[in-house]
Amino acid sequence: MTEALQRAQILAQALPYLRRYAGATVVLKYGGNAMGDPELAQLFGRDVALLKQVGMNPVVVHGGGPQISAMLERLAIKSEWVHGLRVTDAAMVEVVEMVLAGTVNKQVTDLINRAGALAVGISGRDGGMIRARKLTRTIIDPDSAVERVLDLGFVGEPAAIDVRVIHALTGSGLIPVVAPVGQDEQGQTYNINADDAAGALAGALHATRLLMLTDVPGVLDRDGKLIADLTAQQARDLIADGTISGGMIPKVENCLEALHLGARGCVILDGRVPHAVLLELFTEAGPGTLIHR
Repeated sequence: MTEALQRAQILAQALPYLRRYAGATVVLKYGGNAMGDPELAQLFGRDVALLKQVGMNPVVVHGGGPQISAMLERLAIKSEWVHGLRVTDAAMVEVVEMVLAGTVNKQVTDLINRAGALAVGISGRDGGMIRARKLTRTIIDPDSAVERVLDLGFVGEPAAIDVRVIHALTGSGLIPVVAPVGQDEQGQTYNINADDAAGALAGALHATRLLMLTDVPGVLDRDGKLIADLTAQQARDLIADGTISGGMIPKVENCLEALHLGARGCVILDGRVPHAVLLELFTEAGPGTLIHR
């Protein structure tokens, strides 16, 4: 009886949040350590299924960097990294698409289906959903101090998003699971960072929330304590003064871009925490950092 009362109390406390998010679109970027841990992966599938069952419209965008690296190694294709970005040649982009839109996409889809929902795996190329352009990065050569443009091959970034496929699936009671590859106007395939793809989709869908599952608690202050809430301007200020640094900068910038494009709020949270998605959406003190307009 005590356990039953505790469950009833949890449900009662969650009711206001269930009302708040009824019919809401939530984009979840899934990857990293949570994807590699079988128990956490199973919990993630259940959490996404639950979101659909309580009347929300989840859209999952997944990564797959470790799986791509493993396949390239098996095929004896050497990876080259420049400033944290994988250089992708013509042979490599075929492997990237095979792994992301094939193996990994179906694994994530299966997690959700086994939890009782209906998920459909697609890629950014399907229905022209993600129109890509070649990603360019300008760096300063440490030897000559001269600016030069990095050529990363077939690494792209979202140029335009067509959300009709997403709406068709969610409107039919299905959960889209999106592999982050896109194509340009000539039909060339590009490998796109999953954070970039998730941010662009969240903006185009005017998502109520973009949840970025990472391997850190969220944005930390200079004392290493979690910052629970930030406006977009506060986030920019923390980047400018160096509080936000390293690999957290591109994640926060993706959140800011998603807000600019139309998303209502973005959360950076630790995907290693069991039920992190449910804790963020359905409790007062979520485990991550909310960035909002």
